[in-house]
Amino acid sequence: MDEELLLTRIIAGIEGGGDDEAYYHELVTDLKSLLDTDDDEILNRFYGSLSSMASSFLRCISAAMDSPVESGRLAILASDAYLSLLLSTNCPVFTFFSPIAFLSLLGSIRRYLKRRDDSAGQGSNSQREKGNKKKRGRGKRNLGYGDGEETDEGGFDAKLLFVVLEKLGSVLSFVHLDRFPDSLKSLVQTVSEIPLLALEYSGFMNYDRLMEICGKILSGVLNSDHGDMALTAAEISKSLTPLLLMGKHQARSFALGFVSRKLMGLAKDNSELKKVVSNLPKFLVHKAPEKAEPRGFAVEAVLEIVKAMEVEDQSDFVDFVLKMCQGKSNFRILAVDLIPLLISSLGNPLGVISSENGLKESWGLGCLDALLQRCSDTSALIRARALSNLAQVVGFLSGDERSRSILKQALGFNSETSEGKGAVTDLLKKRCVDEKAAVRRAALLLVTKLTSLMGGCFDGSILKTMGTSCSDPLISIRKAAISALSEAFRICTDEIVTTEWLHSVPRMIMDNETSIQEECENVFHELVLERILRAGNVLSPDSSLPNNRNNTSKDLDRDIEALFPEGVLVLLRELCNSEVSPWVTKICGSLGKKKRLKPRVALALQCIIKESESLWLSRSMPINKWTAPAGAWFLLSEVSVYLPKSVEWEFLHHHWQLLDKNDMQAKPIHESMYDNSAISEELDEQGDEQAVECNSSTWAGDRVFLLQTISNVSLQLPAEPAADLADNLLKKIEKFNLHSAEVDAHVKALKTLCKKKAHTSEESDMLVKKWVEQVLAKASKVTEKYIEGVSSNNHSFVTPATLGSRRSKRLDTVSKKLSKAVTAVYTIGSCVIIYPAADTTQIVPFLHTVITSGNSDSKLKNKLPQANVCLKQKAPLLYSQSWLTMAKMCLADGKLAKRYIPLFAQELEKSDCAALRNNLVVAMTDFCVHYTAMIECYIPKITKRLRDPCEVVRRQTFILLSRLLQRDYVKWRGVLFLRFLLSLVDESEKIRRLADFLFGSILKVKAPLLAYNSFVEAIYVLNDCHAHTGHNNPDSKQSRTKEQAFSIRGTDERARSKRMQIYITLLKQMAPEHLLATFAKLCAEILAAASDGMLNIEDVTGQSVLQDAFQILACKEIRLSVSRGASSDTAEIEEEGGDSNAAAAKGRAITQAVRKGLIQNTIPIFIELKRLLESKNSPLTGSLMDCLRVLLKDYKNEIEEMLVADKQLQKELVYDMQKHEAAKARSMANQGVACGTRHRNSEPEAPAASEENVRDSGLESRVVSAAADVVAAKAARSVLREVNGGAATPPLSAMSVPKLRSNRGVSQSGRPSADVLESLRRRPTFMSDDES
Repeated sequence: MDEELLLTRIIAGIEGGGDDEAYYHELVTDLKSLLDTDDDEILNRFYGSLSSMASSFLRCISAAMDSPVESGRLAILASDAYLSLLLSTNCPVFTFFSPIAFLSLLGSIRRYLKRRDDSAGQGSNSQREKGNKKKRGRGKRNLGYGDGEETDEGGFDAKLLFVVLEKLGSVLSFVHLDRFPDSLKSLVQTVSEIPLLALEYSGFMNYDRLMEICGKILSGVLNSDHGDMALTAAEISKSLTPLLLMGKHQARSFALGFVSRKLMGLAKDNSELKKVVSNLPKFLVHKAPEKAEPRGFAVEAVLEIVKAMEVEDQSDFVDFVLKMCQGKSNFRILAVDLIPLLISSLGNPLGVISSENGLKESWGLGCLDALLQRCSDTSALIRARALSNLAQVVGFLSGDERSRSILKQALGFNSETSEGKGAVTDLLKKRCVDEKAAVRRAALLLVTKLTSLMGGCFDGSILKTMGTSCSDPLISIRKAAISALSEAFRICTDEIVTTEWLHSVPRMIMDNETSIQEECENVFHELVLERILRAGNVLSPDSSLPNNRNNTSKDLDRDIEALFPEGVLVLLRELCNSEVSPWVTKICGSLGKKKRLKPRVALALQCIIKESESLWLSRSMPINKWTAPAGAWFLLSEVSVYLPKSVEWEFLHHHWQLLDKNDMQAKPIHESMYDNSAISEELDEQGDEQAVECNSSTWAGDRVFLLQTISNVSLQLPAEPAADLADNLLKKIEKFNLHSAEVDAHVKALKTLCKKKAHTSEESDMLVKKWVEQVLAKASKVTEKYIEGVSSNNHSFVTPATLGSRRSKRLDTVSKKLSKAVTAVYTIGSCVIIYPAADTTQIVPFLHTVITSGNSDSKLKNKLPQANVCLKQKAPLLYSQSWLTMAKMCLADGKLAKRYIPLFAQELEKSDCAALRNNLVVAMTDFCVHYTAMIECYIPKITKRLRDPCEVVRRQTFILLSRLLQRDYVKWRGVLFLRFLLSLVDESEKIRRLADFLFGSILKVKAPLLAYNSFVEAIYVLNDCHAHTGHNNPDSKQSRTKEQAFSIRGTDERARSKRMQIYITLLKQMAPEHLLATFAKLCAEILAAASDGMLNIEDVTGQSVLQDAFQILACKEIRLSVSRGASSDTAEIEEEGGDSNAAAAKGRAITQAVRKGLIQNTIPIFIELKRLLESKNSPLTGSLMDCLRVLLKDYKNEIEEMLVADKQLQKELVYDMQKHEAAKARSMANQGVACGTRHRNSEPEAPAASEENVRDSGLESRVVSAAADVVAAKAARSVLREVNGGAATPPLSAMSVPKLRSNRGVSQSGRPSADVLESLRRRPTFMSDDES
């Protein structure tokens, strides 16, 4: 088109004006075409003509740039034309530049990048989403630009945007905005927003190029020509803050790069700019969000900026962070998150490079102190973060040796506390048992890191705390505890660490969580089996033994310790501990089934035993005093089950002969094994016998494990040695001089060898039957002979001449016969167990004779012969052993069990021997498994042993019954549950821990309704109360009148605290809906019963029940807060409990549905009960008022709506409460005055001053009384203010419920209507878990 015509049209269009989009489009197109010409004369004429109408032109071009049509394309084209005009040659820039037009230009850029709303734009959005995900190669796009810019289907032109931004940057090189601060501010904000606005188009443009252009524009305005650089930098920093705080993206990287490189570079030479940049991290801290993930991004951004600062500015920011640690919670959590990053990112935190005295001058120590303080913060979230971050710091600083020494001193682990006791020790003790799971987990993580720092040398209390954490209810805590304790054991092989690890970690093989079982197996394989394997490898055949020839026991023990590295001897010794060995057996079995046991483990154990023997012989020590390292035979017997080919027969044969020979040479230990008094007497008389007896006991144990090993590898033995060994075992069994543990091992080994000798299973059974009947016959003869001898000796008369050596020999003979008879009876039981089909018809009569001897009340007195003496007194060992053997025979014969189970129950109840009661409990629980229906009626008698005077019997009963309950052999019905409750407050700490675990972990899952259904009954039973006439359930009455041993009756503080401990444990097991239902049941079945006269409140036990009810209703465990589960840190602190938000919503819904009606039914009961107690002048009035005050505070919204119609009732309640509070305050104050008076009277004073002291005392009492009245009035007013001023809960206010009016005018007695109480009593009871 002709330039003259374009010029004329543009001038005419500007003069004519117009406001439609077509006009603006034509104007912009003509202007762009005219500016593209190369004719300078035409352009000069255009500038001259346009200068006279500059205002009209600017108004038109601004309107075009503000146009919203065509998805913003017209506006961006107008901006392109306007910038081209300003950049054209000889253009009068200051004539055509206007702040308004500039603002319209910036607005057009923002609108162009915003999401389209028209149909075309919506169609393109899906393509943009695809482009954002895949970036290249897909979607409908015009690939017409060589630089990577693309045009999407909706009309977005990336190349046009780049052209506009590049021209904008060029214009800013000669158009200075120092005179237009608003334009500068808008420019900075727009350019800072472009990276965010362009995110959805990142698939259609070269995003890096866009960031580069934006960076150039922002760098361009950081010039003195555009105004104060400090103010501009501050505006840029403020505008880039949203980008700095966003998640990981290119826009965030752009902002961080611009601040850390460009701004920091300019700040080095500009002090004012330096102040702005140094304050930017502080500004970001104030703008940081509270949620965890966005807060983490903010911390990372702050750290990147701080890293780019100079050292002085970094030090200033560290001081700022330390001050943040004392601020509000949001600042404290930020400071806790910043400290580990600052220590790990900034150089020389402990001053180990710049100064030798870095302990006092380094900034890192201040950060460590701040973290230690925050580990005890009031917020659980901050405590958890501080502990985990401190663990991170310890792990980082432990890498440098110089930092390690300073770190130890900073944490209090100096040279004086070399046993692991430091300033952080007490902190860890508290945090490892914190109420919040995340805090406990973080504390265990810190323990793990400190273990590496201290080399595993820790205070014993910390180790015990870690061991206790292995039984935590949460899976993650148990895993963390296993990891922490295993790390300590991995680093340190001290005896205390080894013992704690073995008593805490292996037992986790029985955990319900599979992952914990696997972790337990892995660490046992690594820390136990691999360590033993390494010890065996060290003991190579060519290794030289120590040359020390001293034969003292200490030197020999020291040489043996040196021979076996890594504390292997301590490890093996603890493996055979009775509390550890069951779990070791379970782990070895699991590893063996998975084929993870290596043959070299068995070889290493054999090597350890051989080397120990060789070292002993090298010192010329007698072999009959040698014992293998404790635990070596035990572990070999366990692994040989799965590694039979790895155990050499020559090795087993040699040590069997050695141990058998030592047994023959050793002093018989049967008497000492069965009678502790015999041991004491012998030790007093012959001190030298102690080592022999100890060795004999050790040899007995070693022979047991050796026989188990032989049994395990018997199928691999040669036929002839196996037959010889079987004959040898049978001969030893028939001598009846073995220890009880040896008897079982011999019998089992002999049965296994019969399988090896026989060719078929029938032949094997015949062999077993043959030798079992042979042994039973001989054992019967031995026992009958002893019984006959005792009976005949009972009628013989001994003259005084029968003294001296003859009497000593006779007593020794009797003792040997008793020991042989006891072993024979025990052998009978062992044989019956391995061969239940054995004929016992000849054995039952004499066993019956023993267990019923001297029992005149026996029902079977006339059926079988009895001894003439009471063997219970004459031979208590034989008496106890006969009961055990009879129990084993009953397990093999159901008919026999039916006859004798009543006798077992009778003996369990009457026996005065704790060991026998313990064994009878075991027998009765075994009967419960085999004869469940037959034993069910005797369960109450078994549960009586839960209150046995012997702790071992109580613990054994608790464990066995718990196992039966878990396996559903016994149901939680009747008195069983109520009797189990007293284990929660048992005198034994072990039993209390077991009970806490049972109620807190097992029952909570297996029977969640049990605590709710039995709660009210538990209150009556624990108080031994029978003063309630409304409970006519015969079973309930029977359970309450059985025994007083299962009650904690009494009004003293000790009894009340024990009962409250039980109540609180039960309340913690209940769901929110059950807590509310329990609240209603307490009001209906106790409070309402007391007000109606059904519960006798004049009875002491009735008063205890009522007082317990008041305390329960006032305790925090039964109360449900409306905001329960809605705290800010709940979602981040608690875990493994499912969806915490859903649980909180469920709780709120239940609360909103039930609370209002519940409290409206409760307050009338309280009012009536208060009047009744006042009329009787009962001391329980105070407890009622305390409870009522708690209710008025906790249910203020509901009570406000309830009492709004009866202001008089409200005033009466507040007045009564004021009187009660005044009485309490006056009583406490008088006690203080009395104490002060006694203190003054204890000092020597002149007699003349006594009258003055009396007057002063009276004055003090009056002053105290007045002060108490003021305090009480204030307390009552605060409650009233809370009731009247609290904002009512909207959901409850909106509910359509009838107002509860005062019944003072209806009934003179003021009692609540009968239908209200009856409706409460008829509340549906949840079905228990064991009822279908």
